[in-house]
Amino acid sequence: MKRVLTSLALGSAFAVGAHPGAAQTPPVTFARHIAPILQQKCQECHRPGSIAPMSLLTYEDARKHAATIAEMVAAREMPPWHIDKTAGIREYKNDRSLSDEQIAAITTWVAQGTPRGDDRDLPPPVTWPNEDGWQMASQFGAPDLIVKSAPFTMAARGQDKWWRPVVETGLAEERWVRAIEVRPSFPNGRRTVHHVLTMLEQNETGITHLASTAEHSGTRMAAGLFMEWAVGKTGEIFPQNAGKLMLPGAKIRWEVHYYAVGEEIKDDVVELGVWFYPKGQAPQNRTILRMFNVAAGSELDIPPGKKTMTQNFFVMPAPGRIENFQPHMHMRGKAMSVEAVYPDGRRELLSLVNNFQWRWHVNYIYADHVAPLLPKGTTLVFTAWHDNTAANPNNPDPRQWVGWGDRTVDEMAHAWVDVTYLEQDEFDRLVAERRARQQRGNQ
Repeated sequence: MKRVLTSLALGSAFAVGAHPGAAQTPPVTFARHIAPILQQKCQECHRPGSIAPMSLLTYEDARKHAATIAEMVAAREMPPWHIDKTAGIREYKNDRSLSDEQIAAITTWVAQGTPRGDDRDLPPPVTWPNEDGWQMASQFGAPDLIVKSAPFTMAARGQDKWWRPVVETGLAEERWVRAIEVRPSFPNGRRTVHHVLTMLEQNETGITHLASTAEHSGTRMAAGLFMEWAVGKTGEIFPQNAGKLMLPGAKIRWEVHYYAVGEEIKDDVVELGVWFYPKGQAPQNRTILRMFNVAAGSELDIPPGKKTMTQNFFVMPAPGRIENFQPHMHMRGKAMSVEAVYPDGRRELLSLVNNFQWRWHVNYIYADHVAPLLPKGTTLVFTAWHDNTAANPNNPDPRQWVGWGDRTVDEMAHAWVDVTYLEQDEFDRLVAERRARQQRGNQ
């Protein structure tokens, strides 16, 4: 079992600079204190063959990069978890952030000279999945369906490219989807692919047995966005009794954003893995992946040397549960929030990413017991902030007037959000169950 560093265990260890008469406190060591943190929070990316620039599997690895590690964790830039942990919803399924105690352990270890400690205190090494394999295979087995993009060759130098082929899935029967994973090729695709969108194209005319998510107020919702991928994201696992519907003859329309990396990447292919519910099993609810544009009409107007704020609004057409929040901006993006304004006028901040880092597009997945349950008529308020000043270290040129565009030197402002629409009776039941749990917790 992995050791978890607690504030109690570290209370005396952090007493650096105690007066000369005080008892000598034991050092914070790599073996006892730091290695477990690196295993839990860092090594998923920081290991040979993964996406991070250096490995942190061994003491020698960590000691070599100790000063950088301390600087990055103290600034909460690493691990990539850039949400305000004091605002809005605070429990997430995929929280990779460090606690205050873990940050203190790392910075104290570096300040003390990176002591190694006793190797007998080291936790057992983690057996990591094959980076070239399907990451969800350990949970679901091999994908039931694999769809590949048409090959694309990216030149060594030049402007970014957007590859948009349409590919047949070969699906011959109706199936409900429980999980999706996007897998750029390894290792070259991981270097040259900025993001991937997959759109599900299928004929839903005449389908009358869909869950309530398919129809509201007489308007059928299109299949639309199937899956979005960017660095820092693997895929989507849908909540219990929810998913996406694929129909016979379905096609995938790809959008793969490539950028030059100094060498030709020939015939690159991105793969889409799909896991189905068992045949004949249809979840009650349909989950829709939406791109909420925070700049109305795709308009951004960011003057040179200025900071700007933009907003947009969306009214829930039916009761629903918000599954996640994933801001998407580029180099000048600084922060994004989502609030709920309920039909009775009550206003609630759901999430605030106050330290946006454009190289990471983190999908913040709400824990089941706190995922927002929003009644019909709730207004979602999305707000984005951009910083086009010289004070922004990511800004390539604060003299430029910046507008909306696909290139990373242009700007965007939108949020990827999975919305699971619910029948009114199920919504009422979930709200009542949550209130009962809260009341029990307050007793």
